[in-house]
Amino acid sequence: MRIALDAMGGDFAPGINIAGAIEALTHDPQLEILLVGQRELLDSQIEETGYSGERLTVVHSADFIGMDEKPMDALRKKPDCSITTCWKLMANKEADAVVSAGHTGGVVASGLRTRLFLKGVKRPGIAVVLPTLNGQAVLMDVGANPGARPEHLHQYAAMGSIFAKAILGIETPRVGLMNIGSEEGKGTELVLETHDLLVKQPCPGKYVGNVEGRGLYQGDADVIICEGFVGNVVLKVSEGMAEMMMKVISSEVLKSLDTERHQASMTFKALHARFEYHEVGGAPLLGVDGICMICHGSSNARAIRNALRTTRTIYERKVNEKITDVVGSWG
Repeated sequence: MRIALDAMGGDFAPGINIAGAIEALTHDPQLEILLVGQRELLDSQIEETGYSGERLTVVHSADFIGMDEKPMDALRKKPDCSITTCWKLMANKEADAVVSAGHTGGVVASGLRTRLFLKGVKRPGIAVVLPTLNGQAVLMDVGANPGARPEHLHQYAAMGSIFAKAILGIETPRVGLMNIGSEEGKGTELVLETHDLLVKQPCPGKYVGNVEGRGLYQGDADVIICEGFVGNVVLKVSEGMAEMMMKVISSEVLKSLDTERHQASMTFKALHARFEYHEVGGAPLLGVDGICMICHGSSNARAIRNALRTTRTIYERKVNEKITDVVGSWG
């Protein structure tokens, strides 16, 4: 498998991208990586690592989108930016996937401009895996499509279910529609119309109706769908709350321990790993013809390595083919 990695994307680029790529290549002999970015800079940093360069190829791109830039303006001003080059490589079948820790808006906008959509898919969406009391759940969309229509959310239910089954191993995912209440008849026009679609044309999972925000972490559903604006707010609040709670709880508990302090510290580290994005690596933009993995802007090398690993898993388990079989048949 060949992956185009946006070497210039992220708060700590390009160093963490190079390190993550080398780690991934070391553990996966079947992987090839196209490292996209400014050649002179990348060549010098790769040389400093001592890596031989086997299965790691630098593809030159003169510009990149900064984390503080407006995506559409930057894409117009910088046609040769690294993320656009990554998408072009995939569009030309020179790469099977794109991975980037760059500006999420830039990654999505560049991809939408290529129109590389799977058959039947009207708008791709970002699916993120979050921990719950029962295991894990998929939340979709978390930012790709803030102006979603009912048919988009209906397709997200199908794509999210297929992803949950293939990647999380949930045989029949329970699908919930995020709402302000669990009672039928509540919500905006978008939610009400989406509910009707899910009842009339069921997706591969089992539709369980409306799910409130708290139900996400209670494990009320395995796949929860919403528009991108709502999903992004939920995700950012969740990240902040998890980080705050882990710091406060671990600090207070460790203060009170006179014995077994080391064991307790290790337990908290293991618990923290369940909530940390570095462990997952990234979130896929489902619905594109190819694979796009979007990583957190503050990703470290481990996160990049894990994102590359997850990308390969999606490829091997033929998630896109399964999405096309379902969504492509809806017409």
